[in-house]
Amino acid sequence: MNSLLKIFLTMALIAPSHSVKAAKSPRPNIIIMMADDMGYSDISPYGGEINTPNLAGLAENGVRFTQFYNTARCCPTRAALITGLYPHQAGVGHMMDDRGIDGYRGNLNNQCRTIAEVLKPAGYATYMSGKWHVTRHVAPEGPKFNWPRQRGFDRFFGTIHGAGSFFDPNSLTLENTQIPPGDNFYYTDAISDHAAGYIREHGVKNPDQPFFIYVAFTAPHWPMHARPEDIAKYKSKYDAGWDGVRAARYERMVKMGLIKKDWPLSPRDSKSPAWKEAPDKEWESRLMEVYAAMVDSLDQGVGRIVKALKDTKQFDNTLILFLADNGGCAEGMGRGGKAGEHKVTYRDSQPEEIKPMRPDELQSDMIPRRTRDGKPVRQGRSVMAGPSDTYLGYGLSWANASNTPFREYKHWVHEGGISSPLIAHWPKGISPKRNGQFEGQPAHLIDLMATCVDLAGAKYPAAVKGVKITPLEGVSIAPAFNGKSVNRPNPIFWEHEGNRAVRDGKWKLVAKGSAGAWELYDIDADRTELNNIAAKQPDKVKAMVSQWETYAKRANVLPWIWKPAYGEKAEPGAAKKKRNKKKRFELKPGASLDGDNSPDIAGKSFTVTAEILNTGKDGVIVAQGGSSLGWSLFIRAGKPIFAVRDRGKLTELVHDKPLPFGRIMLTARLQVGADSKSLLAVAGKQSVTTNLKPISSHPIDGLQVGRDDGGLVGIYGAANKFDGEIGKVTIQISGD
Repeated sequence: MNSLLKIFLTMALIAPSHSVKAAKSPRPNIIIMMADDMGYSDISPYGGEINTPNLAGLAENGVRFTQFYNTARCCPTRAALITGLYPHQAGVGHMMDDRGIDGYRGNLNNQCRTIAEVLKPAGYATYMSGKWHVTRHVAPEGPKFNWPRQRGFDRFFGTIHGAGSFFDPNSLTLENTQIPPGDNFYYTDAISDHAAGYIREHGVKNPDQPFFIYVAFTAPHWPMHARPEDIAKYKSKYDAGWDGVRAARYERMVKMGLIKKDWPLSPRDSKSPAWKEAPDKEWESRLMEVYAAMVDSLDQGVGRIVKALKDTKQFDNTLILFLADNGGCAEGMGRGGKAGEHKVTYRDSQPEEIKPMRPDELQSDMIPRRTRDGKPVRQGRSVMAGPSDTYLGYGLSWANASNTPFREYKHWVHEGGISSPLIAHWPKGISPKRNGQFEGQPAHLIDLMATCVDLAGAKYPAAVKGVKITPLEGVSIAPAFNGKSVNRPNPIFWEHEGNRAVRDGKWKLVAKGSAGAWELYDIDADRTELNNIAAKQPDKVKAMVSQWETYAKRANVLPWIWKPAYGEKAEPGAAKKKRNKKKRFELKPGASLDGDNSPDIAGKSFTVTAEILNTGKDGVIVAQGGSSLGWSLFIRAGKPIFAVRDRGKLTELVHDKPLPFGRIMLTARLQVGADSKSLLAVAGKQSVTTNLKPISSHPIDGLQVGRDDGGLVGIYGAANKFDGEIGKVTIQISGD
C-alpha cells in the first residue's frame, strides 16, 4: 500500500466505535454521494436489476425523488452541485478548456462559493473523497487555487481530472499531493474507504461538530473496470440483451409506481440494433456484466459509509443524498474495429518497450499506455472488459437500457440525459410516514447548495474579499422531504453543447443541438417525450423560448460558442461566416487561439512546421481541437507523432526513430486527396507517410502552442506541456 494512504487509513481507523460519543448538534451532518455516468433505472430502488441493497435500504427508509435533474454532463454537473449556480455562472459551461468567454473558462470562478466554503464558517467540518473535475489545472506541479483544499475542504482524497483507469487513475491526490495508487488498489473502494475513514476520524476528534462530506464516485464511467469477484455475480445476467433489460425494467418501474403506465416505453434508439441481430453478443454481455459489477461495488461502498455512521452514532442525524451526474453514456470508448481485433493504446512501442512502472511513478494519462505491471492496455472488439489492461465503454445500446424508459443519453437534455435518481435519507429529519415514498416535485442540482445552507443555518455571502458573489439559483428542497412544497419561483433551465431546455411546471421545452427545433412536451402526460405538441401550442412555445433567452443572457450561456450562432439558421455556410480566413499563421510559444480564431481546417490540406529544442522530454508542441475533431503534433516516448482526429477516430503518424537532442525542425502535413500522402518529417527528411482523411468539420476547441488544453486530441495526459524550447510554429492552409 502507498505510504501516504497507509498513514491516512491508520489515522482514520484508530478508534473503536464504543469510545465515540453521539453528536449533540441539532444541525444535521450532510453527505452528498454521486455516481458517474449512471442511468436513471440502473439501481434497484429505481427499477434496475443490479444488486444495490444498501441504496435500497436508504430508499426504503427515506424518500425517492422521481423528477430530479442534473446538467447532462460530468463537469457542468459538478460545478452546479458544488456552487448552487447554473454551470455557466460558475465558469464551467462545457468541459475543462478555456474558450475565452466567462461562461466557458473551464475553471470555477471567484464569483461563486462551494458548499464547503459556505458551510465551513457556519461551524462544519468539510471533507471530500472522489472526482473533482472543475478545474483545467490538473498537473501535479501546476496551479492549485481551484483544488478542493483551496476551495473550502479540510481534507481531500481523489482525482482532479475527470476519467481514468480504476486500477491506476491519473491525478490521484491526497490533500494537495499527487500519489501513486499502491497495492491492490481499486478506485471505487478507495473513495468509499476514505469517506468512511473521515467519518470515523471525525467521530473521535470532533464528535460534537457537524460535518459535510462530498463523495464523488467515478463508477460506472468508462473504462469498464471491476474486481473479478464482483463481475462473477453477473455472469449470464445480461444474455437476454438490451431489449430484454429495457422491457423488464419498464415493467418493474410501472409496477412500483415510479412511472405512469400511460407513459409508453420510448422506442429503442435508431442507432441500436435489435438484440437478436446484434453481433458479438458475448462481448456485449460482458460489458454490461462489468458495468453492473461497478455499480454493485459502489453500493458496497455506500454500505461501508453507512456502517461508519452507525458505528460512530452519527447515522440518525445525517442527511444522505444520493444522485447521478448525468444519464447513461453512449460514447463508444474503445469499441471500434472489427470482431476479433484489438489495438493497444501505446501504438508506437514494441512489446519489449512496455515495462513495469516504478512504485513511485505517477499515472499522467487518462487512457494509460500500460498497466503498472507493464502490460499494454488494449481496446477493441476482441477484448473482454474488466481487467486493468482493458479500456472500453459499454456503448449506446446499453446506455439506452440504463436510461429506461427515456430518450437520449449523457450530453442531451431530453429526459434520458438529465434525469437522475435522488434518494434522501435522514431519520431525524424525515418523518417515518414518508419512508419508501416517492416525491414528484421537480428539483435540480442547483437546489443542493440551498438545501445545505438551509439545514446548516449557514449564511450564503453577498461578497467575499470585495468580490461580488453570484446569488443562489436554487431553492431548499428540505420541505419536500416531508411532502411540503418547495415554492420554486422560477423555471429550471439547461444548456449543454447547444442542447437547450426549460422546465416550467408540467411543461418542458427542449431542443437537440445548436440548430435543433424547439419541441414542447406535457411531462405529466408524456414524460417519455414521444408527443411533441409545439405546433399545437405556439403561444406556450414563444413564452418559454423568451424565458430561456432571458436565462441564457443573465447566466453566461451567451455569447454562444456553438455553431451556428444562436438564432441563425442552420445553413451550410452559416458556421463559416465568422471563422478566421487566414491561410498562414505564425505562432509564438504559449500562443492560444479560441475556436473561431483558429485555422479553418475543415476539409482542407494544411502543413505545420515547428522549430524546437529537444531536451529528451515528451509533450505537446502544438494542438488544435479535442477528442472529437482536431490534430496534434507532439512527442511521446521520445518519438515525434502527428495525430489526427475526425469524429472521434484517431489516426497517428509515428516517426520510426526517437528524436536526436538539440534544435530540430519538424514538419507535418495533412494532404487531402484520394492518392495523396500525408507526412511527418524530421529536419526535412526521414519522412513517414500515409493516407489520411480530411478533418470533416471545424473543431470547436481552440489551438494551443506548447500544450493541449481541454479535450485532448492525442494519447497523452492532461499534464502534457512540452518542456523543451519551442521556436516559431507555422501553419499553412491550402484548398478552398
